[in-house]
Amino acid sequence: MRIMAFDYGTKRIGIAVTDPMQIIATGLDTIHPLKIIDYLKKYMETEPVERFVVGEPKQMDNTPSQSAMHVKGFANTLKKTFPDIPVEMFDERFTSKMASATIAQSGMGKKARQNKELVDTISAVILLQSWMSRLNR
Repeated sequence: MRIMAFDYGTKRIGIAVTDPMQIIATGLDTIHPLKIIDYLKKYMETEPVERFVVGEPKQMDNTPSQSAMHVKGFANTLKKTFPDIPVEMFDERFTSKMASATIAQSGMGKKARQNKELVDTISAVILLQSWMSRLNR
């Protein structure tokens, strides 16, 4: 089964998913928050998901950021809608900056670097890879 990670934003949610063997994290999509539950229901008709990992926004001093309230609401919606799938919060500090740096280093043009949907998807991939590497130590 797959593990799915979310980089939640009030305008877009970046989604990443593992392969069935849970070895590699890849970007899946970027979805508007109002469409995410229908998207997930449709996705899970064909692909089983074992766990959700939700990026937890924190300040540098480890306190919740301004968007933490929205992220917790999203996590609660996941728990209520998919009660059999555990939801785990995971520190997402620096994922957006790392995603932007990754895009820049890839040689993509300025237009690609400014594509917020791409940044959100790559942020979700970085979040999921970080979560997986924590388990493999």
